[in-house]
Amino acid sequence: MESIQGQSFASPNGDGFWIDNKQKALNVSASDLERYTYCPLSWALAKEGATGKGEAIEKGKIKHAEIHQRVQKFKAKQIELKRALIIWSWWFTIILVFVSDAILFYLLDKETRSLESVSQYLTMLALTWLILAILAIYLPWRKYLEFGSNIDEYNEIKNFDETVIPFTFQPLGFLGGWGEGGRVEAGLLFGAMICMLHAIGLTWAENRSQAGFILAVLAMIWTLLASWQLQKALLADNELETAKLDAGIDDKMDVAYSDDEESAGLLKDDVTGLRGRPDQIVIVDGEFIPMEQKTGRVPDKPHKSHQMQLLAYLHLVETTTGRKPPYGVIKYGNENIHQIFWDEENYNLLMNMTKEIQRIMVEGGAKRNHERIGKCQNCSRRYACDSSLA
Repeated sequence: MESIQGQSFASPNGDGFWIDNKQKALNVSASDLERYTYCPLSWALAKEGATGKGEAIEKGKIKHAEIHQRVQKFKAKQIELKRALIIWSWWFTIILVFVSDAILFYLLDKETRSLESVSQYLTMLALTWLILAILAIYLPWRKYLEFGSNIDEYNEIKNFDETVIPFTFQPLGFLGGWGEGGRVEAGLLFGAMICMLHAIGLTWAENRSQAGFILAVLAMIWTLLASWQLQKALLADNELETAKLDAGIDDKMDVAYSDDEESAGLLKDDVTGLRGRPDQIVIVDGEFIPMEQKTGRVPDKPHKSHQMQLLAYLHLVETTTGRKPPYGVIKYGNENIHQIFWDEENYNLLMNMTKEIQRIMVEGGAKRNHERIGKCQNCSRRYACDSSLA
């Protein structure tokens, strides 16, 4: 077979990767690695434009779309739960403020000097927090303290909207400063406001016993409202658990990326020419783990072609984020799960296979590398193959 896609002008560089006349490595996708490992001749036919045909191909596309939709539903329910819990925490904080106010008004009613000293203390605390908030807003202290130092690598691979409540909470990677504030600054300002209101109340309230009673009643009313919001959060948690089971997501996982062939970014390594889109990238114990979901018949052990595809994603995640994932995952259904470790042996296997594919893209010579009739029978391109055993 002749060179693939007219790449005869390319040549290997010092590291063994084949580059074109613009000094760019020939592109090799994770799908190329899967197809080539399955059968070099089937891969070559695909590169020449022979599309895969068969019922299994169409079912696989539908199944992958369903998996992505389930993952999207999981993320939507996860954000819904976060929103409900955040609102409930706000309301619960208001209850604590009302209760603390009521206690202060009751217990300090007869001790004028104590009231004055507490009021002065709260005033000084409010001014201190206000000054800290202003400084935090106008100085980029997060940048100097290297807060969110791994944000760039996360943004490289995430394709889900992580916004919980827009314009209220800082986005991922927020550094602040120069007039912009986030959670910390909002907390300082809120604390300063509460302290100042307490100081004013302790100083100017004439009937503190009556004020304390009113605050206690308000606290009870707000407790009922907070209970209603907590019920919403519990319902959202139940829905999240259902969506998690449906998507096959483990309790210790979070999903940063899911391939829908539209919004999912292409991961690529310009040095080797590797590129691809994993089905999902999940976060486990702070590590980015590529996950490949396979449909159809469940094998006793993962196919070598699927392993090679996953090795490409492991390399791409490491190249994109600068962090080496310890392993990747191949899933056949929700129950049959296999870990493929990202070690030196598998790295060398991937690099050698990539160089071999690039060489054949230039020199040609792809041949059937097996004598298995069943493999040819299951090949989606056997209709275009003159060497098929089927």
